[in-house]
Amino acid sequence: MASDLRTKQRASIGLKICIYVVSILLAVLSIFPFWVMFCNCTRSTNEIQEHAVSFLPSVYLMDNFKVYEGKDFNPFVGFVNSMIISVFSTGLAVYFSSLTAYALTAYEWKLRKPFFSFIMGVMMIPGQVTLIGFYQMVYKLGFTNNLLMLILPSIAAPMMVFFMRQYLQGALSMEIVQSARIDGAGEFRIFNQIVLPIMKPAIATQAIFTFVSSWNRLFEPLVLLTSKDKYTMPVMVSLLKGDIYKTEYGAVYLGLSMTVLPLIIIYLSLSRYIVSGVALGGVKG
Repeated sequence: MASDLRTKQRASIGLKICIYVVSILLAVLSIFPFWVMFCNCTRSTNEIQEHAVSFLPSVYLMDNFKVYEGKDFNPFVGFVNSMIISVFSTGLAVYFSSLTAYALTAYEWKLRKPFFSFIMGVMMIPGQVTLIGFYQMVYKLGFTNNLLMLILPSIAAPMMVFFMRQYLQGALSMEIVQSARIDGAGEFRIFNQIVLPIMKPAIATQAIFTFVSSWNRLFEPLVLLTSKDKYTMPVMVSLLKGDIYKTEYGAVYLGLSMTVLPLIIIYLSLSRYIVSGVALGGVKG
């Protein structure tokens, strides 16, 4: 019995060591591209062309930043525009998707199932397919080069509605809703003061994904925005490679680093909500 116990302990220790080794390896592989990018933003174009991969930073960070003086790249303007689009898109998507999910969960009405099936069908359509028609509509309305046209469509987020509905089906107790109605609370008050706090893990998870997706969008802003003072960070970075004679790779890597840095900060601040929110949504759904 004692020998069997020691064997099991050794096997358990060996399994833990394997898990730690694999986890450390995956962590290194995940951090590696970002470290190379941050190192390259401090190197000159010649250094990058000679050795594309370097693990040590160089001394050309300010020289790369000075390259922007002769280009249409204003990090402050791009950061503000990207932040406006991402924050408001995230807020609208989270609130109205939660409201739609609540309507699909808490109310009994004839077209509830067909409406949910319609939402699932819309979810399967790629956004690039509808962009041409959307651009024609925006052009006829005279709203091209307007940040609102990149914010308002986020109200309709089929994937988020699906996630929120699955979460609410297990997390929401209709007895609480009925009690609030008996006490005289209105429907919007019930939703804002009772349902939304219950959905905090799901809301935090979807807010992170939506913010990252909105921040990284390139195709739609590139089509809809024509004024340089409305460009977002990804658009500005994409235009850095537009030089005919020479591409300043150090400046390009610096622009990419400035674009990625806010996302890393947000992820590190709110990453715990991703695991807890996805786990709760999967178990309760």
